[in-house]
Amino acid sequence: MNPFFSVVIPLYNKALEISYTLASVLAQRYTDFEVIVINDGSTDNSLSLVETFNDKRIKVYTTENKGVSHARNFGIKKSSSQFIAFLDGDDLWKPHHLEDLKVLFESYPNCGMYCKAYDKIKGKTIIDSQYKDLPKNKKWKGVITDYFHHSFINSLASSSSIAIKNSVFDTVGYFNEDYNSGEDTDQWIRIALQYPIAFDNKVSVTINLNAGEQLTNTLFNSRHHLDLDSFAKEEQQNTSLKTYLDLNRYAIAIQYKLEDERSKSKTIYNTIDAKNLSPLQKLIYKSPGVVIQIILNSRNLLRKANINLRLFR
Repeated sequence: MNPFFSVVIPLYNKALEISYTLASVLAQRYTDFEVIVINDGSTDNSLSLVETFNDKRIKVYTTENKGVSHARNFGIKKSSSQFIAFLDGDDLWKPHHLEDLKVLFESYPNCGMYCKAYDKIKGKTIIDSQYKDLPKNKKWKGVITDYFHHSFINSLASSSSIAIKNSVFDTVGYFNEDYNSGEDTDQWIRIALQYPIAFDNKVSVTINLNAGEQLTNTLFNSRHHLDLDSFAKEEQQNTSLKTYLDLNRYAIAIQYKLEDERSKSKTIYNTIDAKNLSPLQKLIYKSPGVVIQIILNSRNLLRKANINLRLFR
């Protein structure tokens, strides 16, 4: 009999974190799952650490280094369950995560994606996620009427907090392997455009912002980003999607400005509907890059004092 969940973990050079990540999976109260680890050509000892775990539910595959989208797609195709639960190789689940996802599915069986609330950790500071116009009651769960509107502050979906029906990939397609930045956002958009989304506001995931070997450590300009204009037709008919895409465009424009790619930054910024940005966001964009960097650095310092200054959404 096939397990209820297939847990897909892409792995690339996470030797400092992968043992903790796997331990958090094996500590789940709900135990009917398999774990599919895709070693994406790691050059450190990540693979040998995974192999120290003696659990028949863990299956390990090694591929050439082709990026996280290829690794996830590979894992999906190797899965034997009707539900795929994703987890990055440096993030952590609380023991009730899979249990909560199963309850969410049983409560709302006709959704295409099931999302759990998550926190982030930077240094030793826990950064709570906030979701636009949703109840702050940590016991709230339900079907989301407008995924894009509720994701204006933080995305309802993250790559370590969701479960997706295997059949959904047959409808919307797999992760786009041409992207190495924004591939998650692209996938969530395609799913949300075709399916209702279920969400549980009880935090069960910790997203690790401290891990090394992250793509975010490379120059933004050197990456192949999600083409937000690929949803041009859909955003003309969906004002929430337009706003959601404009907020992502703004973040990209800021990143290009910080790398002194002024022409690229301005081109993207000029496609944004001005009414979708706050006065603060407009003021920040007009500031010199060095000032924007100081603001960002100040935000990181404030986080150490448990003050989370949200600038961009």
